[in-house]
Amino acid sequence: MPTVYVTAPSDHAEDIAHTLVEERLAACVNRVACESVYRWDGEVFDESEVILLAKTTAERYGELRKRITELHPYDVPCIERFDEDDVLPAYAAWVEGATADGEDEGDGVE
Repeated sequence: MPTVYVTAPSDHAEDIAHTLVEERLAACVNRVACESVYRWDGEVFDESEVILLAKTTAERYGELRKRITELHPYDVPCIERFDEDDVLPAYAAWVEGATADGEDEGDGVE
């Protein structure tokens, strides 16, 4: 079960997060404000960004990555996949249900 780490400008992060969850590409997306210092085109930038941590499944990861690339304003967005070695089984079941095709699945764990 992967968690996907993405950084995005503050004015785009909320829309990206909502779209991923609404389209069932992620069960949940955490948003964490941060300050980033990076080099781009020979210049150093210091800007406010948002870290997005998207919880998804291995099966949905390719679609999620493609959708982030479509929605993201950067030419080269940061998209990093972290695979979980140990996940609470009930949580894993919730992520599976929340990212499954179907309207009523994934709204809670029974």
